[in-house]
Amino acid sequence: MTEPMGRRERKKAATRQKIADTAMRLFLDRGYDAVGIRDVAAEADVAVTTVFSHFASKEALVFERDDDFEQRLTRAVTDQPLIPALRQEIRAMVRHCTADSAAPVWHMIDGSPALRQYEESMRLRHAEALAAAIAAGPGPDRTTTACRTIARFVVDAYALAREAADPDAAVDETFLMIEAAWEAARPERATLGSGAA
Repeated sequence: MTEPMGRRERKKAATRQKIADTAMRLFLDRGYDAVGIRDVAAEADVAVTTVFSHFASKEALVFERDDDFEQRLTRAVTDQPLIPALRQEIRAMVRHCTADSAAPVWHMIDGSPALRQYEESMRLRHAEALAAAIAAGPGPDRTTTACRTIARFVVDAYALAREAADPDAAVDETFLMIEAAWEAARPERATLGSGAA
């Protein structure tokens, strides 16, 4: 059970959200490249140092749910069976990101090389965190390579489905392949496969 936040934590979370909301409004109104951190700080009525205490970079302001995304994926590892639990999380995230209200944000990201690069590095980071959680999680042991491969597939499933004409169908199709790959990576199957060579 999650402990309720204290007053200080609630205030900190509210400030963070205010900064993120202000930044997104400015980015969408004026264009990402036309807005600086000082503009965000002034509009949110906080110091520049306060912005940086909540967000490591300007790009991070756009992906303010980055940590939540990673935590949701790594928490799903404790649910079994693993692959259906991850599919459920990816489906929920894809639905959130393909909502009509998200379209202007993704249009802005697609138009910015800096944001596309940040998103790519963020996906790699999520995949590494997910791989570590899978390796440490319940169920039979899989090799490091198997855990990292499945984690990459899962994170890429999100990106592929988000861009598909039918996101739900894309999630289902991709996860059929992920499930087959996960099954193929079972330790007893890997041993049988190497013995047959």
